[in-house]
Amino acid sequence: MADLSVNICGVDFKNPVIPASGVFGYGREYEELYPLSKLGGIATKGTTLHRRNGNLSPRIAETPSGMLNSVGLQNPGIDYFISTELPNLLKKDTVILANFAGSTVEECVEAAEKLDDTDVHMLELNISCPNVKQGGAAFGTSCEMAAEVTSRVRKATKKPLVVKLSPNVTSIAEIAKAVEAAGADAVSLINTLLGMRIDVNTCRPVLKNNVGGMSGPAVFPIAVRMVWQTANAVKIPVIGMGGVSSGRDAIELMMAGASAVQVGAAVFTDPFAPVKIIEEMNDFLDSKGISSIRDIIGSVKAW
Repeated sequence: MADLSVNICGVDFKNPVIPASGVFGYGREYEELYPLSKLGGIATKGTTLHRRNGNLSPRIAETPSGMLNSVGLQNPGIDYFISTELPNLLKKDTVILANFAGSTVEECVEAAEKLDDTDVHMLELNISCPNVKQGGAAFGTSCEMAAEVTSRVRKATKKPLVVKLSPNVTSIAEIAKAVEAAGADAVSLINTLLGMRIDVNTCRPVLKNNVGGMSGPAVFPIAVRMVWQTANAVKIPVIGMGGVSSGRDAIELMMAGASAVQVGAAVFTDPFAPVKIIEEMNDFLDSKGISSIRDIIGSVKAW
């Protein structure tokens, strides 16, 4: 077997496959199917400072080769996560990335401070959320806002800090450089692309929120492009995601420059997808005579 281990920000992963935030909950349902220790890590469901009930239904819609969601960060709040879900996750012999978000910089900072007092391995700051103090624009849509929230959160925690970037921008590489300069230890991308479906019989949007985040195989080429651009723009590690459905997809993202890969929508069509992807990555490396997954990171030979 090939060596699938990677190290990101000083944290050792037994393999580079991580179920993405929002698709895996806190792992309890999937634990009935396979040991969570098989996974390189788990990105927890996005957590906010206070409990959120999420958006009104319908909040999921099918698209060609993908899906739209406008769940709205439904979660029980950070105190519940820390007291009830995190202790169980930390027993699973895998790396835990605590994904969190806020509607203001202050909320993000307070959440980071609370997580800093735990044994969680890494923090993943979602900057795709609207900044209510800046007219509702997402933190991650401007270099200035992205840098500000990253800098403030960086000062609030000693944990390795991954900043999850929005693809709904002109240049994701510039945003990545801004958060790198502000103290991010790594970046993860891409978050969902903004999309919309309309019911032609009712003339209304399919989603109650009108628009939602698009994920699934259709976005994969965009993810590859953005990971490649970002990996060539920053010196910190990149965690890639966006439409990964197979081991070859994961290999492709790592060749583009990702040090690890998160798996999202594929988990909904096949809950065993992360485990299968790990096996397929190993098979690919063996077939090519490559002894370590680390040898393929950033190995693409661009024309």
